Amino acid sequence: MRAAVLTGAGQYEILEVPLPQPGPGQVRIRVEGCGVCSSNLTMWEGPDWMRFPTDPGAFGHEGWGIVDAIGEGVSSVGIGERVAFIGGKAYAEYDIASASHLVRLPKELEKLDLPLEPFGCAMNIFRRSHIEAGHTVAIVGIGFIGAILVGLACNAGAKVIAISRREESLKLATLMGPCHTVPMHDHMEIIERVRELTAGKFCERAIEAVGKQWPLDLSAELTRQGGRLVIAGYHLGGPRQVNMELWNWRGFDVVNAHERDPAVSVQGMCEAVAAIESGLIDPKLLITHRFPLERLGDALDATRERQGNFVKAVVLPA
Repeated sequence: MRAAVLTGAGQYEILEVPLPQPGPGQVRIRVEGCGVCSSNLTMWEGPDWMRFPTDPGAFGHEGWGIVDAIGEGVSSVGIGERVAFIGGKAYAEYDIASASHLVRLPKELEKLDLPLEPFGCAMNIFRRSHIEAGHTVAIVGIGFIGAILVGLACNAGAKVIAISRREESLKLATLMGPCHTVPMHDHMEIIERVRELTAGKFCERAIEAVGKQWPLDLSAELTRQGGRLVIAGYHLGGPRQVNMELWNWRGFDVVNAHERDPAVSVQGMCEAVAAIESGLIDPKLLITHRFPLERLGDALDATRERQGNFVKAVVLPA
């Protein structure tokens, strides 16, 4: 099979490598596509701890495709079924996944590119945010995850304030649901605008969905006394600082909304399928860029640069 191998910082090759074989409890999937996650960018930059060359297909963890072979003891899925999966080497034509890490994709969704794992992340972030009807929710950063959260929060009956640096992202937020939009340019101007929109009370929920220091600081400023600050954007990139005096004075709860239990991730993916089937989430608004496997580098660069209408890229081996 063909697979991408990172050979150095910002360098890769497409190699012919042996087809992987499923072990007990595993299946092999013929990969239709794999989403590009912002967490991949650290590996693409080649930090000191990286070891090159990487394993074939490494870091591709948002795959979907067709079950191609089944290992011993697997009876929950059949050959030929279309699934999304939690893998780890899906920047390739085939990947291996545990049978318990699969989610069946309904026939009604067969024409959609579905990197379901990040959709599931959004569902789990929403669940842990505990958003209720009547809440005011600030979402700082309207990328893929932030846009989905706008739609979910609006559907829950919340008043949503979408904050992002790109005009295209703010337009996307209005397509996801009725919301106020605030350009993310000046720190104090944003705080004053949110103060106006909330009659000085600020927000029951503020969700940081960028992964940088300033958005985290800003999100804390927007969280009202006794509210909840949800950290959804942080992946990699080193430590963050917190204004403990502000956090203490506001007395709000802080939630790290990243899940690491595969069973919880799979549950979120199942909930995402239901949301997509019902029309609550429209993947066609969110998957904006498609690249063949041979252009993996371009897909990663596009994810870093986020130009124009970019929301999310997928890599398609076929």
